Amino acid sequence: MSKVATWIREVDEPFFSRWFLDEPDLTVTNARHLPACGEGAALPEATTGLLLSGGPDIAAEFLRQLVPDPTVIEEAQPERDRWEFAATAEALERGLPIFAICKGVQVLNVALGGTLHLDIPGHNDPALRLNNLQRVEYAVETPANTRFERVNSSHHQALDRLGDGLTVEAWTPGDGIIEQVRRRHYPYCLGVQYHPERHAQYAPLFREFFDLVAHR
Repeated sequence: MSKVATWIREVDEPFFSRWFLDEPDLTVTNARHLPACGEGAALPEATTGLLLSGGPDIAAEFLRQLVPDPTVIEEAQPERDRWEFAATAEALERGLPIFAICKGVQVLNVALGGTLHLDIPGHNDPALRLNNLQRVEYAVETPANTRFERVNSSHHQALDRLGDGLTVEAWTPGDGIIEQVRRRHYPYCLGVQYHPERHAQYAPLFREFFDLVAHR
């Protein structure tokens, strides 16, 4: 039985639900519906994978850098951050498969000691929020099943200094914004800045993650 833990905001549930419905043996625990994270384990018992989804900015108290202008932090949810950082630490310690999306890849990076660009003009145009397709370039070693000509990237923050063990697999050629990373020497840890939950072309990413979670 596959058991994935995650925190998915209400507005994103329809996008992720269609992927979950294709996995009859998958159980998903959305921590948004659980009691506030306190002492003890963050991940439910027998969790076999962690999905870090998109959402608002990480609260300043969890960042590993100075925040000169606090107004650039948008709609932070410290309760969610507290759970996601605890869950990420636990998943990394247990060697669980991790798939991190948009805000999720930022959480992953910070959890591993990295920092963020706190505000990037032009990467989160409201008129293009779902269809802001950007051309990307890939490192030669990036697996074929994780390569896409363009990705639907919508964000105003991005990775800056990479966290421990992360390597860049894809970036936007115009400004060098990192769009995809993977952790080296780890069973499976993929992070993407774009939104694979929103389009069928990204099915290989979910298929690979769910297969690994099922065999955990």
